[in-house]
Amino acid sequence: MTESHLPLELKTLENKLDQLFNKYTDVKNENSSLKIKQETLAQEKAQLLEKTTLARTRVEAMITRLKAMEHSS
Repeated sequence: MTESHLPLELKTLENKLDQLFNKYTDVKNENSSLKIKQETLAQEKAQLLEKTTLARTRVEAMITRLKAMEHSS
């Protein structure tokens, strides 16, 4: 390797490092975004499960009352 090629090789290396850093930053930002979305979806899922359980309980209570009304008639 001659000294005349050194600045060009250093510039090439610098460009590759810049690209790598930019890619790292993009991936890091995307990862953060995905973590936030995952947390949001987990919260939504928990809320939907809670609503489903509440709805099931209400429907079961209605069925029980209807059956009781049917037997008392």
